[in-house]
Amino acid sequence: MNYIIFDLEFNQQHPDIKSDQKPELMFEIIQIGALKLDNNLNTVSTFNSFVKPTVHRMLHPYVEDLTNITYEQINTSKVFTDVYEDFIDFIDDSESTLVLWGVNDIKELIKNAHYHKLSSDVIPKKYIDIQCYLSKALKYSKGKKIGLKTAIEYLEISIDSEFHDAFNDAYYTTEVFKKVYNKKIKPQLYIYTENKRDKPQKTNIDTLALISQFEKMYNRSVTDEEKDMIKLAYMMGKTNQFNK
Repeated sequence: MNYIIFDLEFNQQHPDIKSDQKPELMFEIIQIGALKLDNNLNTVSTFNSFVKPTVHRMLHPYVEDLTNITYEQINTSKVFTDVYEDFIDFIDDSESTLVLWGVNDIKELIKNAHYHKLSSDVIPKKYIDIQCYLSKALKYSKGKKIGLKTAIEYLEISIDSEFHDAFNDAYYTTEVFKKVYNKKIKPQLYIYTENKRDKPQKTNIDTLALISQFEKMYNRSVTDEEKDMIKLAYMMGKTNQFNK
């Protein structure tokens, strides 16, 4: 049995693309990074691959700025179906335990697989959310979780590479896991469901108040493009996708 520590980076619909319909795939994977550890927490192999987008073909400016991923990097890469097959081959054992910085990446990996009509049965079901474990261990208040960079600094782990790169973040998660691992940490079972009722209840956003607050903060009017960016950033923040 091995531990698979992995992380994902995503793209979203570009703000210049106007549509009244919600994209069928909200978060499209554009990078998968992973390390495989044995029972003694030794690294036995690694995985790092960009993914050529087929849904959101234009890089969202926020994603490009956050991850430093370029259009050239992803456009010359394999498509998801090929990268997914390579990643499953890398895992090699459905009895392995996934280790993640937040459980959301499992859900999005399965969503992307299903969108491309690929089986998710080969994805290991056992997982350890090391972010959740460390947040509880450090007595973070309910609803708040420690960020990856904060954890790295707290545990005095050397920072050698940029964050928000799937492989780098998987590596940092691995180093945190090695530091805090003990036999009390037990894997949980991930159960994925596509039940529509699981979606959060829709709420109305006071857009005018949101924009007004930004104009007050920056003491100027914002452009129409900035308004679109603010609205999208607000919605992205509610998903907790970029929590590290």
